Amino acid sequence: MKKKIVKKGGAGDIPLLVCIFLMVAFGCVMIYSASSYVGEVEYGDALFFVKKQIIGAIFGAAAFVGVQFVDPEKLIKLKYPAVIVAAVALILVFVPGVGVTNYGATRWIGFGGLTIQPSELAKYAFVIFAAAHFSKHYDEVKTFRGVLPVLGVGVAFCILIIAEPNMSITMCVALLMFAMVFLSGTNLKTFAFMLAPFVLAVPLLIILEPYRLQRLSAFLDPWASPKDEGYQLIQSLYALGNGGMFGVGLFNSTQKYRFLPFAESDFIMSVMGEELGFFGLAIFFAAALFIVIRGFNIARRAPTRFTFLLASGITLVYGIQVVINALVVSGTIPPTGLPLPLISSGNTSLVITMASMGVLYGISRRN
Repeated sequence: MKKKIVKKGGAGDIPLLVCIFLMVAFGCVMIYSASSYVGEVEYGDALFFVKKQIIGAIFGAAAFVGVQFVDPEKLIKLKYPAVIVAAVALILVFVPGVGVTNYGATRWIGFGGLTIQPSELAKYAFVIFAAAHFSKHYDEVKTFRGVLPVLGVGVAFCILIIAEPNMSITMCVALLMFAMVFLSGTNLKTFAFMLAPFVLAVPLLIILEPYRLQRLSAFLDPWASPKDEGYQLIQSLYALGNGGMFGVGLFNSTQKYRFLPFAESDFIMSVMGEELGFFGLAIFFAAALFIVIRGFNIARRAPTRFTFLLASGITLVYGIQVVINALVVSGTIPPTGLPLPLISSGNTSLVITMASMGVLYGISRRN
């Protein structure tokens, strides 16, 4: 009688694993550089922000390792639970006493001293739902009816997120939705029919909210309001311009001395550009592109349709966020808050991103 051989998986994509953890370590260094002055002045501890980031990195590493014991195929069972949990969390943001407001936006839910940003969870819940739906109904993806459930969940998430308000994550989810539908194999007619309403909705969303009009005006001419809406973008451009080709040197940024708001989070790339220069940013973008290429390579070699779409979705979330963040800090698109994944200060983003990368690495082990 022959013995049954069960393949438990190989070593996986080791270069991807190394690059991810190097990114996290680099993020901690940059957060220290960008936040040490503010931490010392406001909290009496120059390491205040980096300590929090290291704690997030430890939990993120545990999540990365933990998901290795979960068969990626079993995540298909989370199709509905993930969407329900994410939707409930997004709704709780608007519940008084639960939702946490900072800088005029209510984007977090708080439990004691712990705060969570549900929109970070929603992105990956959507990826799981879309991958599960398209893998089961792959024969219907060429019809509008076949993609309608995915559009419904995506639009619902976008509405809840834009109401916080959070334009950047809304853009991320919308772009992710289009990309997942495209990768499902739908035809161009269905894709164009789906895309048209969203193209028309963008100017409407800008017009409906005065603060978005102000940000658009600041984007077009930031020096028209250098102390108000244009201030952050101008300071970001000063940082990037000051960095030149080779930068002013690590830890030597001047914009981090409370000139540039959110230097440790949404605009940390500006500090990177000032301290490391054009070549430093080029190396960072090369590393980010490396992660994206490895991610799509893992998706290409995935054994099932579900894991192909799941790996593609995780890779897209990372890639879209990096691109949008870079466009914002360089003044290419209107300013909007969005963390730089694996780099920016923020434990919710870091832990969830590392967990998703763990899923991606887990798929590579089973290819």
